[in-house]
Amino acid sequence: MPAPADGGVPRADRARLADIPAMMDVPMDFTLSDEQRLLIATVRRFIQEELTPLETELDATGVLAPETARAIFVKSRALGLYAMNIPAEYGGGGLSALDTMLTEEQFGHTSDILIRRAFGNVYEVLLVGTEAQKRRWLIPSVRGERTGSIAITEPGAGSDAASIRTRAVREGDGWRLSGQKHFISDGLVSDYFIVSAVTDPAAGARGISLFLVDKAAPGLVVGRNQEMMGLRGTSHVELFFDDIRLDADTLLGGEGQGLRLALDTLGRVRLGQVGARAIGKATHVLWLMTNHANERRQFGQPIGNFQLIQQMIADSVMEISAARLMLHRAAWMIDQGLPARDWIAMVKVQASETLGRVVDRAVQVFAGMGYCKDLPIERYYRDARVYRIFDGTSEIHRTTIARSALKQGAALFDVAG
Repeated sequence: MPAPADGGVPRADRARLADIPAMMDVPMDFTLSDEQRLLIATVRRFIQEELTPLETELDATGVLAPETARAIFVKSRALGLYAMNIPAEYGGGGLSALDTMLTEEQFGHTSDILIRRAFGNVYEVLLVGTEAQKRRWLIPSVRGERTGSIAITEPGAGSDAASIRTRAVREGDGWRLSGQKHFISDGLVSDYFIVSAVTDPAAGARGISLFLVDKAAPGLVVGRNQEMMGLRGTSHVELFFDDIRLDADTLLGGEGQGLRLALDTLGRVRLGQVGARAIGKATHVLWLMTNHANERRQFGQPIGNFQLIQQMIADSVMEISAARLMLHRAAWMIDQGLPARDWIAMVKVQASETLGRVVDRAVQVFAGMGYCKDLPIERYYRDARVYRIFDGTSEIHRTTIARSALKQGAALFDVAG
């Protein structure tokens, strides 16, 4: 028996299918706008001209001179590159999430401490503050007059941010803060900290709040700088809070909102400072790898002619491209006001582990010189390792992704979800 002419498709579905040819005429456009290309070119040129020449000495000494840092800031701010992620009404660049990620990817082409001094480290979580808090902490930070750090991690609470032990207890119209933090990036330079503390032990994760704590607060002690394998020049300090008196206006975002803010508002930080920068760093390393493969000759020909070298390059190109598309999807979701937590977790894992694989391949392609300090490859190798650890380990984010997949089913990962 011949198949029916309509293929057995219901009439209502046939009507919808008839509209598909017209829909297919609308392209899925991944082309950058002229404004985005200009933004990328400006940031890339600034990095190449002002920051790249500083990287070798910075890695060797672990020190960025204050006068050098100030000069970098002045030049960047003059170009409008400082605090680009903050809305224009507060003096920032007012970039969308996608445009912010495009710039963050370029930041990955240089060193962490140079990014902080050139482009700022102004956390968007400050946007949830009161007007008084914005005047005291946010706006001076956008101007480069103040510098802040996130203080969430503790010796017993890393990826499990809900297990912190730092306490804030009500006292009159204010609070008393006691506890300890560590691995606080930029802690030596910062003059205030965004601190997570337990305000209601009985409420579990809903009993955590955020506080704005000035470094000059009596009872705050900055401990040792914890030396790292990589990220030379960026301090990572211990903080001790010895019964610090805080006024009521230091509570950020409402009591019990700390963990939600850390997961939601700071998720954009994770997307940019880890995901986008990892992609940028991997791209930079891939440039070096392909150039070397074209120039280095063995057995009478460029090593790029050898299939196993080509495989490493091809795998790197594919993995970086996949991570970048995931990054842009997550940023688009943020701009649309859609929940993006799961996509941020996916980008964090994909980008950080792609970076690790790309840099490892680069060491192999450069062979002995890749392991030698004469070239920057070994520095990139050291710097890359932490991306799979900070802002939540790959294992923690995989748990988040798996739980969402088990709960949401195809809605999370299927094209029609």
